[in-house]
Amino acid sequence: MDADLIALSEAVGAAALAGRGQRRLLIATAESCTGGWVAQVITHTAGCTAWFECGFITYSNDAKTQLLGVRPETLKKYGAVSQETAGEMASGALANSNALISLSITGIAGPTGGSRGKPVGTVCFGWCRVDETAETETAVFAGDREAVRRQSVVHALRGLLRRLDTA
Repeated sequence: MDADLIALSEAVGAAALAGRGQRRLLIATAESCTGGWVAQVITHTAGCTAWFECGFITYSNDAKTQLLGVRPETLKKYGAVSQETAGEMASGALANSNALISLSITGIAGPTGGSRGKPVGTVCFGWCRVDETAETETAVFAGDREAVRRQSVVHALRGLLRRLDTA
């Protein structure tokens, strides 16, 4: 685990423990193209049991539907790599855990699978707090599969940290 990822995870943990007032914020993750890498970074941090609830790795559309409640209509209309799907993944992670805040990642890490509208490196993110609507965004990263996946992990955790800092 590199020093940048370790520092980012530690910052997320500190912010989650600070939480809203005196209430710590348990985190859940829902990952597709990163295959659990965010959860791996988080669980590398000693003491994460106090702020990390669980992670869902939902690579297939069936897993997204069965484990997170992503609607088949959403997948059909927008595709697995869409802000709509990322939002439903983030909401589903909360609905199926005791977490109070979640993040989701779904994308095309490559080297194949891209299209004109969604090139390799397109990744959609979602962040959601309990009883709130998910916030989503899309980024396009450059590089090989490993680079796209790593940039996705960093982007997701930085986005989570921003949202924890405003909690």
